[in-house]
Amino acid sequence: MRIFHRLAQYQRLYQEFGHQAGNTTVSELARLFFCSDRHTRTLIQKFEEQGWLSWDAQVGRGKRAQIHCLKTPDELRATYLRQLLQQGDHQGAFQLAQLEPQRLHALLSPHMGGQWQADSPVLRIPYYRELEPLVPLETTGRAEQHLIYTLHAGLTRFQTGDPLPKPDLAHHWHISDDGLTWQFFLRSQLRWHNGDPISGAQLLETFHILRNHPRGQPGLANVKSITLPHALCVQFTLEYPDYWLAHRMADLPYRLFHPEYPSVGAGPFKVADFEKHLIRLEQHEFYHLQHPYLDSIEYWISPQLPDVVVNGSSQHPVSITIGQSEDMPLAKPVQRSTSLGFCYLAMSLKRGQLNSQQARKIMMLIQASGFLANLSIQRGIIIPSEEMLPGWPIPRFPEDKSITLPKRLILFYQQPAELTMVASELKKLLAEHGCELEIQFCANKHWQSVNQCEQADLLMSDHLVGESREATMESWLRHDFLWQGILPADLLLWQQQSLLQIQQVKAPSERYALLREHYLQLMSTGLVLPLLNYQYQVSAPPRIKGVTLTAYGWFDFCQAWLPPTPESSLNNAILEN
Repeated sequence: MRIFHRLAQYQRLYQEFGHQAGNTTVSELARLFFCSDRHTRTLIQKFEEQGWLSWDAQVGRGKRAQIHCLKTPDELRATYLRQLLQQGDHQGAFQLAQLEPQRLHALLSPHMGGQWQADSPVLRIPYYRELEPLVPLETTGRAEQHLIYTLHAGLTRFQTGDPLPKPDLAHHWHISDDGLTWQFFLRSQLRWHNGDPISGAQLLETFHILRNHPRGQPGLANVKSITLPHALCVQFTLEYPDYWLAHRMADLPYRLFHPEYPSVGAGPFKVADFEKHLIRLEQHEFYHLQHPYLDSIEYWISPQLPDVVVNGSSQHPVSITIGQSEDMPLAKPVQRSTSLGFCYLAMSLKRGQLNSQQARKIMMLIQASGFLANLSIQRGIIIPSEEMLPGWPIPRFPEDKSITLPKRLILFYQQPAELTMVASELKKLLAEHGCELEIQFCANKHWQSVNQCEQADLLMSDHLVGESREATMESWLRHDFLWQGILPADLLLWQQQSLLQIQQVKAPSERYALLREHYLQLMSTGLVLPLLNYQYQVSAPPRIKGVTLTAYGWFDFCQAWLPPTPESSLNNAILEN
């Protein structure tokens, strides 16, 4: 659009003269604009007509004219940005904001939160970092995982607030009496985001990819075959009964994507744009379940900000505020919850530097010191873990002065940032007991390999727990490289046999109880200690409705909605092209 070029030219002019009047000639401006004298006169005339500057020319060749810039470039960008967004031209708005990416947040702040644009409800979210590609098998971040659940469907799904798997691409499923054959009956007329029909054969191809991928293989290791006895029936034949299978099909590693185009899914929203500074999701017009109430969701990314910044205020990633700048005084917490997920400390018995008694002593020292309750972290964000999950108590270990710690241990830790402080306090604590702790930060959000985990004696990270808490905890033991990296051969075999036994228990309550006992044994052996839980919070002004907090700490994009306002349908802004 011509307006972008004119704004760029005016930017050069303003950088030269600022807000003060100055003297110049057309020829000097032509050199500034890199254009002819004739085109420069046209530009000056346009700028003057639009009220951007005043131009007082003097009669006579070589006479210097007086020029005075009346608007700042940011004022002009803000005006045109508002008009573009009101017209629903998000690409034009994105292109305009790109002129000054370091000021992206300031330009967009008045337009964040819920808006009606071009008679459609839009939610704009400012975000503090670039997002990873939204491909199920590559995603690691918490925000990306939330988006994957929004973009990609599975055979089953979890509904916010309900721990039981629900129908998704499959409308029903049937389990044989011996638990070895599971049939998932597909809905008819399913479509991918690109509009193409979804075929059972494509889903088989995707499952073939999953069975051969490190992130998909663990949950499908018990599957002998996946077949299509009918065009609308996907059948799993198992080695042993697995009464977690419907839960697994709703989990992140088994979000189903187009076998040829991994970014194409079949969830309620689809990716319309994925740029460095803008990610836009739009409703999937062929979605097979109830459609979302929002028309589109936009992430405007400003990674130069030092922390999460939402509408001008610094916030922690677990505390989300939805709204425009003027809404902030009205924004109130609409939902709070303590995360089921937790930051944890794991201790390797495989590496041989620690034995079980020493690992338990480290746990006892952490519990007795109380330093987790005194970390200098924003109040109300974290709390020390009292249980692994509700009803799963953390063992308390008595002091045993006869046990001495190794002279030196190695700690690897990952994000979140709170673990930097935990690592520092743990180093001081162990030093008081004659143990030097070498600390190494690992930038990845998940452990990358068994070999990586085998290089450390202590490992700290966080574990997210989804809507079905027991299913998530079972999946953690199967999928995370951590366990193969810290468990010696005998304990790894015990864990594999335990999981095999648990999966064959048909009654959910009995299956959950056995899993709880397994984790209590892991904690009692000194292998893992929950450290911290998060206090999730979503705040919103009264006009944004249906904000429902998910187990991962985001809000359900399919439930949020905006009541229309009188000005919603008034869109008379005109842009000059």
